[in-house]
Amino acid sequence: MSERDTIFALSSGRPPAAISVIRVSGPLAHSSAARLAGQLPRPRTAAVRQLRHPASGELLDGALMLRFDSPASATGEDVVEFQCHGGRAVVDALLAALGSVAGLRQAEPGEFTRRAFENGRIDLTEAEGLADLIEAETESQRKAAMALAEGGLRKQIAAWQEQVLAYSARAERAIDYDEEDEAVDPSLLRDCAAFAAELRQWLAGPRIEPLKDGVRVVVAGPANTGKSSLINLLAEEDRAIVTDVPGTTRDHIEVPMSLAGVPILLTDTAGLRETEDRVEAIGVERSGRLVDAADVLVWLGEPEDAPDHRRLILVHAKADLPDRSAAPHGSIPVSSVTGEGRTALLDEIGRRARSLLPAEDAIALNRRQAHHVGEAAEAMNAASAEHDLVLIAEQLRLARTAFDRLTGRAGIEDVLDALFARFCLGK
Repeated sequence: MSERDTIFALSSGRPPAAISVIRVSGPLAHSSAARLAGQLPRPRTAAVRQLRHPASGELLDGALMLRFDSPASATGEDVVEFQCHGGRAVVDALLAALGSVAGLRQAEPGEFTRRAFENGRIDLTEAEGLADLIEAETESQRKAAMALAEGGLRKQIAAWQEQVLAYSARAERAIDYDEEDEAVDPSLLRDCAAFAAELRQWLAGPRIEPLKDGVRVVVAGPANTGKSSLINLLAEEDRAIVTDVPGTTRDHIEVPMSLAGVPILLTDTAGLRETEDRVEAIGVERSGRLVDAADVLVWLGEPEDAPDHRRLILVHAKADLPDRSAAPHGSIPVSSVTGEGRTALLDEIGRRARSLLPAEDAIALNRRQAHHVGEAAEAMNAASAEHDLVLIAEQLRLARTAFDRLTGRAGIEDVLDALFARFCLGK
């Protein structure tokens, strides 16, 4: 597939709609648009045009038209956008007319954004931010995605790259001009160590995955302690089967929730107990793994039997029953019948969950980004411990390469297809 193909696609939602946006990008964008619309408007200026089929001259629609000239466009290529009426027949007719022009083809999912990346309009971190923005379902996810999409991490990486280049210049200058037996400048080693410590601070911060995938809140405890009833109470709908028969829940149930803008994956589990039932035994084994993997663990059972967990919430369930009126110290009394304790429990879950998420004004790393920052940190730490200028220069080169992978300048071909496949058609 040639990089010089001219592509087109519907870039707005599926019709019918009041307005639909059709985008064309590539070397034939302007000439093909002129075949439908006649005279093009001035760059970056909107104008109304009558759109006609390039072969038959049939009037297809009246549309608002925008023109962008390379390289000052979203993709870095010549771009034309048609804002047409959003009926299915209108959109289909315009797409068919564009498809009839030689040299034009339908865009692949994410191809417009991929061209923006390949043409240097955005770097890989900004592309990842755009993908996250499209998929964002909560306010916290939107804000984190916007920080990436607007280049927050790119600017930080640029500052890091400038630092490493300065250190590399000092090392190379020492190699060229210092006497062979002269000791390495201690200040260079200190600077490398301080830079490694700064990168490790970034690695120690909250990651983006809990914000994207949801903080996993696991409700666990012995059989018949009210876990499924609690799930239904928190979700405010009947998501789990509730009976008085121990072992009713045999597999885990996941309920996505948004808690004050924080994405939560509420998980019901099979009761932890010894059982001869093979199916239930599998569920109990899975429950054990889910407890170990929980970001926040809500325990319905005796406090002394609770697993050792960093973010443990003790719940005194069935608090409406006469023999359950006194809650153990540190436990939240909850009744799935009366609703008592629901607000207090949700507040505590939200507090624990927010501690796992980046601050709204902070830039959080995903796994890929953290991996490359970690590579750079290791190289800088190694450089700070070297006593040979040539080896220091090599470690600094490795750090620069890690930052290049981070921004997409090198060694990321295996990442691109997976990333841009996340985008919808026309983005």
